[in-house]
Amino acid sequence: MNGLEFRYPFNIIYIIILIGCLAVFILGYYKKKKILNLLKFDTKVRFISVKIILMTVAIGLIVFSLLGPQKLKGLTEVNREGLDIYVLIDTSKSMLAEDIKPNRISRARKIVENIIDNLEGDRIGFIPFSSSAFVQMPLTDDYDLAKMFLKVIDTDMIGGGGSNVGTAISLADKSFDQTMGADKVVIVLSDGEEHDSNSLEVLKKINDDNLKVFAIGIGTDKGGLIPVYDPATNNVIDYKKDQNGQPVMSKLNSDILKSLASTGNGAYYQSSLTGEEINSLTNDIRHLKRDLMKTRKLKRYRLLYQYFLGAGILLFVLGYFIPERRKL
Repeated sequence: MNGLEFRYPFNIIYIIILIGCLAVFILGYYKKKKILNLLKFDTKVRFISVKIILMTVAIGLIVFSLLGPQKLKGLTEVNREGLDIYVLIDTSKSMLAEDIKPNRISRARKIVENIIDNLEGDRIGFIPFSSSAFVQMPLTDDYDLAKMFLKVIDTDMIGGGGSNVGTAISLADKSFDQTMGADKVVIVLSDGEEHDSNSLEVLKKINDDNLKVFAIGIGTDKGGLIPVYDPATNNVIDYKKDQNGQPVMSKLNSDILKSLASTGNGAYYQSSLTGEEINSLTNDIRHLKRDLMKTRKLKRYRLLYQYFLGAGILLFVLGYFIPERRKL
C-alpha cells in the first residue's frame, strides 16, 4: 500500500521519445563514422558509448518523471455538506410551444444543465410531471449521470393531458430523506398552465419549514401555438386545436408559479436568454442550511517526480558535454 504509485500512468506513451532519441544517437554516430571513413580519416572515437548511455538514461528518467511517481503518506477524512434538490420538470404538451426558442422543454433542459454545472456537492434528482408524476432519477451527486438522465426528458414521457404540479411536489416531499436536518429544495420548471389547480393546497398541507420551493417560469405572456409532430419524420404537421377547431394559444401563467414560490418560502424567476435566473437561483440556494452528506477518505501523497526530473536533466547535460576525443 505504501509502494510507489503513478499519478499519470497514461504518459507512458512518451516512451516513444526515449526510443526516438536513442535511434537518433545511434544513427548519428554511425553516419558520422561512415563519413569519416569515406574521407579516409584514421579516427578512433572515445566515450561515445558512455555519452549515448548517459543521455539515454537521462531521457528515460525524464519520461519516468512524467508518469507522476508518488508515494502514499496516509489518509485524510473530508466532511462534505450539501443540499438535496428535486427538479420538477413540466412535460405537458404545452412545453412544446416555441415562444421560447427552440421550445420550452428544450429551454428547461438547458436551464437544469446549467444548474447542475453550478452545484458543489449537492444531490439532485428529477421528477417529470404532467397529469401524473414519477421519480425519473433519484437523488445523486453523480452529475455526469444526471446529465444523461436529463437528455431523455421530453413531452412523451407521461401519457394523458393536463399538468398537475401538486402531484409532483407531494412526490418530491415523500422522496426526500426525512432524517436530514438540512433544507430540502424543490425547483419547478413550468409554463404554469395547471389544469388541476390544487397545488397550493398540497403544498400548504405539507407544512414543512425546511421545504423550499423555487419556480422558474418558461414561456412568454404573448404565448405560442402548440405544434403536433409526425412520429415518423418528427416534422410539424399541425397545431393543437380546441373543441371549436381553433388553434390553442399557450401562454405563461406566472401567477400560480409565484404563489407556489411564495407559499414554499422560495422565489420565482423568469426564464431569460441571458440566463440571469440561473445565477439568481444558485445564489439563493447557496445560503440555505446544509447538512453533512458524506465523509470521504482522501489519499495524501508525497510527490517524487522532481527527483527523477532533476537527475534526468543533470545526466543529459553531463552526457551532452562529454567530449568525443579522436586520434587522427
